[in-house]
Amino acid sequence: MTSDLHQMPVLGDLEVAVLESLWIDSEATAKQLHEALASERGISLNTVQSTLERLHRKGLVSRRKRSHAYRYRAAVGREALVAGYLKDMLQRFGGDPAVSLAAFVESAEDVDETTLDRLEAALHRRRERGENK
Repeated sequence: MTSDLHQMPVLGDLEVAVLESLWIDSEATAKQLHEALASERGISLNTVQSTLERLHRKGLVSRRKRSHAYRYRAAVGREALVAGYLKDMLQRFGGDPAVSLAAFVESAEDVDETTLDRLEAALHRRRERGENK
């Protein structure tokens, strides 16, 4: 899966939690993910396995058989997935992209200075890539 997703899949809270775990640990079995998520969510191993199957069908996780269990990895990075959702939102509402992005910035009023610095650096890198094309 790339950052050029055509239609963004709808994700439930547990699907997002599983992806978050995979972005941190890079690879895990359903049992390992269950151990990481069960105490705070009160879910069964079966629920985690079903969630992984849905994420696999959506193309958001890859899996490979190792011994008797699948090992799962995120098939898309956090930044690429979030960028896809933002791009999808901007396209859905059409109009002037600058207005949509300004609204996004306005909605992030509680963002701390460190995050704003990271955003500014990312925008600077994006501008440099655009100039080098």
